[in-house]
Amino acid sequence: MRKIVVVDHPKDWDEATEGTEVVDTQSYLTDAAYTDIKNARVFNLSRSYRYQSAGYYVSLLAEARGHKAIPSVTTMQDLKSPTIVRAITVEINDLIQKSLAGLRSNSFTLSIYFGHNVALKYEKLCKQLHDLFQAPLLRAQFVLKEEWVLQSISPIPVNEVPESHRPDLKRFAKTYFARHRFSGARVTRRVYDLAILVDPHEKAPPSNEKAIQNFVDAAECQGFYTELITKDDYRRLAEFDALFIRETTAVNHHTYRFSRKAHADGLVVIDDPVSILRCTNKVYLAELLLKAKVPVPKTMIIHKDNRERVEAELGLPCVLKKPDSSFSQGVVKAKDAESLKKELDLLLADSELIIGQEYIPTDFDWRIGVLDKQPLYACKYFMAKGHWQIYNWNGKRKQDEEGDGEVVPFEQVPFHVLHTALKAANLIGDGLYGVDLKEINGKAYVIEVNDNPSIDAGVEDTILKKELYATIIKSIKRRINTNKNIRIDE
Repeated sequence: MRKIVVVDHPKDWDEATEGTEVVDTQSYLTDAAYTDIKNARVFNLSRSYRYQSAGYYVSLLAEARGHKAIPSVTTMQDLKSPTIVRAITVEINDLIQKSLAGLRSNSFTLSIYFGHNVALKYEKLCKQLHDLFQAPLLRAQFVLKEEWVLQSISPIPVNEVPESHRPDLKRFAKTYFARHRFSGARVTRRVYDLAILVDPHEKAPPSNEKAIQNFVDAAECQGFYTELITKDDYRRLAEFDALFIRETTAVNHHTYRFSRKAHADGLVVIDDPVSILRCTNKVYLAELLLKAKVPVPKTMIIHKDNRERVEAELGLPCVLKKPDSSFSQGVVKAKDAESLKKELDLLLADSELIIGQEYIPTDFDWRIGVLDKQPLYACKYFMAKGHWQIYNWNGKRKQDEEGDGEVVPFEQVPFHVLHTALKAANLIGDGLYGVDLKEINGKAYVIEVNDNPSIDAGVEDTILKKELYATIIKSIKRRINTNKNIRIDE
């Protein structure tokens, strides 16, 4: 992937940085040679990003050409709005107060060069601000009221960087461009760049280490440069063409922020933010499935005004679920009236709405993996030993925490199970989903749709083996090609 630094005048950027080429604004906008480039990362160092200026059009046309523009047009727009700036930076308020606590003046200007400042003590604040507003050169204006407030953040025209800062600017630029890992030697071998988001410390990740390695191998076989990233790599999303999330997702969580930002920046994302929103909230799912007449266990949305009707509606025992429960966590069984009252008190204290369902005991749940609106794999997940769920997080021994899994060939999956699973998943989108169902008396009932289904080596890949991983990577590659209007024969 070519790295192109665009400046208004060549004299604005005379730093010879390995692996980059410097192009003037007019050439990038008008020379057909740049229109025809298929893979490029464009670092826009124009003096102005004002609406409809040349600098604005550099990023706009870069995005239209399928190039990765830094800053993006979205970032340019965000920088102009004080309301958006305040909303986006509210999460780093504590860091702002801590970083500026020693200042004696009532105002402060922070220059941010490629995520750094010449003063090391502001390093963390600079990195966080660059994470939120990805532009090469930024100027943050702070004022002291009752506390320090970020009044504005704006681009620094490259020609306005003080001469005394130029040596540091050059050093920061060298480090910055090196992190993008698109060296000329690799360009001839790799087509796209894939980030796989993982949490090395997660207790029950959606893919085990062997499966993650299988994804990496499958991606590299198909021409991807692949890198495992963590929540600390938020600022680096613009380096990639696609994001594959292999960490348990939630809306109020960094996984959703990663997905949303990647999607907004034009990356292909699995799980996409809409799927995360739809799947991780059981209240939404219950309403969606009921409206579409997809068979589900008897279900009610519970709130403080109808809690007294739960026993009459669902019977006892019944199952109660937090809206954002996952992997059997936040899901409880109320055995009698006393435990029902206790569990409702606890759950409704955290959420205005929760889900209640009739209790349907089975030896196993079906899980149908779905990708691109087609079945991918079928599994039977058996209940944990001596427990009513697949996962028993209170098990005395580790081997008792999770039930066994058995992959089943599609020809052995009952038609009503497969049909119901596809109907449910296709209500969400065309991503990667895992539909959990119970089969009772020849009828399938959807329990939930997961946007981040388990794919473990030794379980879900038992039948397809490496082809399972290759199929998912092919889908990601096809989506990138569609976005870029490129036809590559598989």
